[in-house]
Amino acid sequence: MSTGIMVVGRFMLDELFAGADVYVITPLWTTEAEVPPSQAVTGYWKSLLVEDDPDPAFRTYCHLFAARRPWRRGCIDDLLRDIADDKVAGVLITDTRLLRIHHPYDGGADVFLATSEERDRVRDRHADWLSRHPLGL
Repeated sequence: MSTGIMVVGRFMLDELFAGADVYVITPLWTTEAEVPPSQAVTGYWKSLLVEDDPDPAFRTYCHLFAARRPWRRGCIDDLLRDIADDKVAGVLITDTRLLRIHHPYDGGADVFLATSEERDRVRDRHADWLSRHPLGL
């Protein structure tokens, strides 16, 4: 991850979560319903059956792990680096009321806010971050 991207990501996360606790939700995908033993005690939240195929070899489960932590700058830098390097995917960072959600991925992030007014304020403050493509891509 380039330093510039890391700084932009930190700035947005600080803006969204400064002074609050956050949940960092990380998925682990498997073909087994059981929670992987190495992960079972590290913030396990729930498992979801994603693909219910009659053939057990093609069933897919998503095991979700959630860690609550006070937000401070840099507290998830290693995780953001792993996301940028495509080592981890599907991570969500959210406030404890699930009103603001930040979904980073390799190459960017999606931000979900509680109201359209808040969305518009954030968009206007960061207009230079938006795509210049006519379709917003």
